[in-house]
Amino acid sequence: MNFLVTGGAGFIGSHVCERLLKIGHAVWVLDDLNDFYDPKIKRRNLREIESHGRRFEFVQADITDRAAMDRLFAGAKFDQVIHLAARAGVRPSLQQPALYQRVNVEGTVNLLEAARLNGCKKFTIASSSSVYGVNAKVPFAEGDPIFSAISPYAASKLACEALGHVYHHVHGLDVVMLRFFTAYGPRQRPDLAIHKFTSLIHAGKPIPVFGDPDASGRDYTYVSDLVDGVMACTEKNFGFEIINLGESQTVTLAHLIELIELALGKKAVLDRQPLQPGDVPITYADIAKARAKLGYDPRVKVEEGVPLFVDWFLKNNR
Repeated sequence: MNFLVTGGAGFIGSHVCERLLKIGHAVWVLDDLNDFYDPKIKRRNLREIESHGRRFEFVQADITDRAAMDRLFAGAKFDQVIHLAARAGVRPSLQQPALYQRVNVEGTVNLLEAARLNGCKKFTIASSSSVYGVNAKVPFAEGDPIFSAISPYAASKLACEALGHVYHHVHGLDVVMLRFFTAYGPRQRPDLAIHKFTSLIHAGKPIPVFGDPDASGRDYTYVSDLVDGVMACTEKNFGFEIINLGESQTVTLAHLIELIELALGKKAVLDRQPLQPGDVPITYADIAKARAKLGYDPRVKVEEGVPLFVDWFLKNNR
């Protein structure tokens, strides 16, 4: 099949593209290579993808450019779209809320419209655990009320989920919204906690710790497990579904730092700071629906995944 992967030069996207190529699909990567982090990292990811197969094409374009999206869809017959492109991150969204709405919401509309007009009927879209906001109930289940978003990023992802439902209901597209819980692993973005902490501890620099590191925690999900879930979505039709993809294991920041210290063989210097606006106190995925509908079975626990990431980091950051 012919797949369009938006944001395919990024962290999760590059792993998805590799998996698709390895099993024989043709892949078009759409990415604008913006400077949210160093574009050299994305270009390196593209070289890694290209090494896995010849049925690969890279298109540099912005999803907010409706004309460019129309040309792309008119020029290639896509069987499926895996839409991962977005402005990511809770804290940056507080500084640039309009940019996040434009890219994440308007960009998603442009892609859905281009798909509708060109006969592409199947969409898998990345949402986020951020949509749960300050949720008193744990673990987070897809049927929980989601009226407590506390960042523009989370609000933009909620809007994308609503748009996905509209295009299924009105136009008959098959749409799966995947709520990713904190992804990590090789090629993780340098601004994300595990990569950032590993880099700073390795360099002997202090790491910023916001709030109490022993309180609550995050559901850290290894990238290969996420990709398993994405691939399962491509293999059958769902109508419209919202599905959590997480590890279903909450890890405190203190434990995460200990694991990085052990893998690096270095102690961290902590720079304690207050909690930041927009940060949710806990993320914890109920993955019963993913198990039932996707056969999803995450295998890499954080005690194994952090050393795997650190090994990749040491080999690629000399």
